[in-house]
Formats: sequence, structure tokens, C-alpha cells
Amino acid sequence: MTSDFYCDEVLSGRTRVEVVAETDEVLAYHHTRPFWPVHIVVIPKRHVPSLTNLGDADDGLLQRLLAVVRGVAADVEREHGAARVLTNLGRYQDSKHLHFHVNSGEPLR
Repeated sequence: MTSDFYCDEVLSGRTRVEVVAETDEVLAYHHTRPFWPVHIVVIPKRHVPSLTNLGDADDGLLQRLLAVVRGVAADVEREHGAARVLTNLGRYQDSKHLHFHVNSGEPLR
């Protein structure tokens, strides 16, 4: 896996995704290899390393990203009765691009 799947594959268009929500700065889409029955990924459309390292992004972008996460999570909770929001940091973060997983249900594997 590359160090930034989201820039290298998703945002470049190399990997096609099913869009759930989109703004000028944020993309939410169904995970390409879901771990949960409902598994949506929310990313900024520009490179941001992680939640604890925003790089040259500002807090405003983080707020707009979280607004999309909140909306997607509210939709999942309304439709499925429950939702989780997860982000990883450090060695737990496979792709070094800030992303949130919005999911519901028991793990598929």
C-alpha cells in the first residue's frame, strides 16, 4: 500500500468510488473494501497528514471536514440505529492522509 491511498488512488481517480457526500473540500464515499456492513470513509480533498498533524491546513478545514462526518454519521445512525466514527493515528494509520471511518454493524471478518 502506498503511504497515501487517498491522494494516490481516490482523489486522482485511479480508484473509482461510490460517493455518499461531497463538498468543494471534502469527499465521503463507501469504502472500497468494507470491514463493516456500513462503512463510509470521509476525507479532505487536499492532503492533510492526520488529526494531530494538519500540515499546512487550518482549523477551518478540520471544522468543515467534521461537519461532513457529523452529517454522514447522523444519516447512518438514523438509518441503522447506531454509528461509529473512527480515525487512526501513528502506526495505526495505514494511509497517512486524515480520514474518518463512519460505520455500523459487526465486523465482516
